[in-house]
Amino acid sequence: MFKLDKKLQADTSLIGDFPLSCLLLCNDANYPWMILVPRRVGITEIHQLSLEDRHQLLHESCVLASAMQTLFAPDKLNIATIGNMVPQLHMHHVARFETDAAWPRPVWGANPTLQYSRESMASVVQMVRQQLAIKEMLSGH
Repeated sequence: MFKLDKKLQADTSLIGDFPLSCLLLCNDANYPWMILVPRRVGITEIHQLSLEDRHQLLHESCVLASAMQTLFAPDKLNIATIGNMVPQLHMHHVARFETDAAWPRPVWGANPTLQYSRESMASVVQMVRQQLAIKEMLSGH
C-alpha cells in the first residue's frame, strides 16, 4: 500500500491527485514549488516504473509545468528528481525567477525556508487546483 514519505508529509500540502501521482505544494514561499509523487510502493527511480507509468509521469509533469508557466510566468522552470534526502520517487517543479534569492544557483539549501502563512498556502493551493481543473487533470480535490 502506498504511503507518502514522512518528510514529504511534513514539508508539503496536498493540492490534489493526478491519475498516477499526488501533487504537493512545498511549504517554501521563496519559490512556487510543486512536487509530483507517483503512488507506487518501493519506487525510488523513474526507470523502476512500468513503461505506462513512465509515460503517465511525464504527461503529468508536462501538464503541471504548463499550468505553472501560466500561473507564475517564471524565467525558468526547474524540474528534478534528486532524492538524496527522501528516497521515495518524487519530481520537483520549481518556478525560478532572475529576481529570486537563489538565482542562478539551485534552490536546495540556498536560503532558509520561508513558510507560507495558512492563508497564503490555501490561496496558492486553490489557484493551482483551479488552473489544473481548467485542464481537467486533477481528480477528487
